[in-house]
Amino acid sequence: MSRKRSDDPRVLISVDALQRRIRELAEEIDRDHAEVDRIVAVGVLKGSVFFLVDLLQHLKTPVAIDFFQTSSYGSGTTSGEVRIRKDVDLSLRGQHVLLIEDIVDTGYTLRTILDLMRFRGAASVKLCTLLDKPSSREVEVPIDYCGFSIENLFVVGFGLDFAERYRNLPYIGVYDGDVDD
Repeated sequence: MSRKRSDDPRVLISVDALQRRIRELAEEIDRDHAEVDRIVAVGVLKGSVFFLVDLLQHLKTPVAIDFFQTSSYGSGTTSGEVRIRKDVDLSLRGQHVLLIEDIVDTGYTLRTILDLMRFRGAASVKLCTLLDKPSSREVEVPIDYCGFSIENLFVVGFGLDFAERYRNLPYIGVYDGDVDD
């Protein structure tokens, strides 16, 4: 049992709501991939790990797992050049790729990753995100599976962090502290 601390973020999406929606997403993915031998699930590090594990445990479709990590270099909070920090190890050529992300915000990084996976010859590439912030979008990205659409809030928990804190919260919470620290 987890204990509540006074500085814990306020709950936006409960543990029960998360688990229920993750099961529903797995059912949708299984239905859409009923005719394929397997999918290659690619988690975008680090934030997607909690979501990826829970989601894949509910899939019936055979799955291979890999990871991808990027860094954005720019001034302040503006998006700049996207650099690959950890590339996938598996070949994506001819594979049905399920890109798993924690949150879609501006869309810049995800557009780059999606384009790269298609360029590498994936048979299909579908994006599954736990959270979507449509009001923050600057670049359109096709979201095939979305857990929750949220307002433009700074959220943490279930893999999302602030300065490497709060990732292990079992729910999605709103962080009301100073994000400029």
